[in-house]
Amino acid sequence: MTDQTMPPPGGSAERPPTAPPTAPPVGPPVGPPTSPPPGYEPAPAYAPAQAAPAYAPGPYQGGAGPIGQVRSTGTCIALAICTLGIYSIVWFYKVHQEMKEHTGTGLGGGVALLLALLVSIVMPYVTAGEVGNLYRRRNQPAPVSGTTGLWYFPGSFILVGPIVWFVKTNGALNSYWRSQGAA
Repeated sequence: MTDQTMPPPGGSAERPPTAPPTAPPVGPPVGPPTSPPPGYEPAPAYAPAQAAPAYAPGPYQGGAGPIGQVRSTGTCIALAICTLGIYSIVWFYKVHQEMKEHTGTGLGGGVALLLALLVSIVMPYVTAGEVGNLYRRRNQPAPVSGTTGLWYFPGSFILVGPIVWFVKTNGALNSYWRSQGAA
């Protein structure tokens, strides 16, 4: 008696041949185009792009706002010493407010005042950077930059570092205001 449901010893039952797997079709579906599903309307037709103007605008020539005040470097240093540093905070407020009104960018006086009171160590870097940006906006080489703040700290260890920083930064700011027509 033979059992036909059992596989022969040492072999496997024959399986019916299967078709090799087929890859999904590549390319667009064949057939008539279908309409978009409900809620998806076709994109509106846009007007063709307009041509660029026949003129090219000139380089940025400065801010459209009011011109800042030229401050004597010696007077500012004397006021900072006489007021035990309080004038330095006033100076930060004034110059940042003037730069913000002139260009429309930057910290502004209020933020500069808060930074000067809370984290005053950043102000030499920020102020010199913003003065340098005044020049860069006019496509001119900047006489000062954020790295000029290194004269202030760690330059304060040589005692004259903050004075060098102020002379460079205030001098560059005064030169900028004069180039804009300040007296």
